[in-house]
Amino acid sequence: MEQLRNKKGFICDMDGVIYHGNYLLPGVKEFVTWLYREDKKFLFLTNGSGKSPLELQLKLYRMGLDVDESHFYTSALATAKFLNRQKPNCSAYVIGEPGLYNALHDVGITINDIDPDYVVVGETNNYNYDSICRAVAHVRNGARLIGTSTDLTGPSEHGIVPACRALVSPIEMATRKIAYFVGKPNPLMMRTGLRMLGVHSDETAMIGDRMDTDIIAGIESGLDPILVLTGVTTEHSMKKFPYRPRLVLNGVGDIPA
Repeated sequence: MEQLRNKKGFICDMDGVIYHGNYLLPGVKEFVTWLYREDKKFLFLTNGSGKSPLELQLKLYRMGLDVDESHFYTSALATAKFLNRQKPNCSAYVIGEPGLYNALHDVGITINDIDPDYVVVGETNNYNYDSICRAVAHVRNGARLIGTSTDLTGPSEHGIVPACRALVSPIEMATRKIAYFVGKPNPLMMRTGLRMLGVHSDETAMIGDRMDTDIIAGIESGLDPILVLTGVTTEHSMKKFPYRPRLVLNGVGDIPA
């Protein structure tokens, strides 16, 4: 624990680590207070694509946490950055929430339901058969398939729910095309997070609730991988993976000395 507390930088997942839905998890206020008090560099790096950094900031503010907007980075922003580098001023057919649409718009990517360059899928509550059919038609006509994250499921106040990878799967199966996923554990997103912090990977911890995205991202990017048991992964399900976190905590509230 002392090794963890001495890290200069902290990259934290959000859903399942900081909150469930609209409920702040135990110990989070104490953890964030400790980050500020110890002058740590920290970033909330989320595979969620539905909300902008400002919306995430306001969500935490309503829960009683006052965190500057600069401490948030989402898979929507990472996806927009990737597409803009791949093909500036391209167009996309999008299945997702406003945070994803806004991130794409901000880098000059237009929405196109006729002949898009890309089909981009993020998590959404409005997933339906018609959107699947449109996405399949565009991919079969040559659009490239992009997913914002590889999360199959995610935590909510009502239990575990399908996430981005599960929504992309029917499109992959119907088109026999494999999607490219931008969010964690993709090194593109992790390197961006480290650059935003200005801290070397050896001096940074990755705190998450998922073995298949957060912990593997930490391991492969050279960060200190720390698992918390407040989200998707349990002590039992952790055992099926061939890799391990360095520490397993009940929650981020265990970190402050």
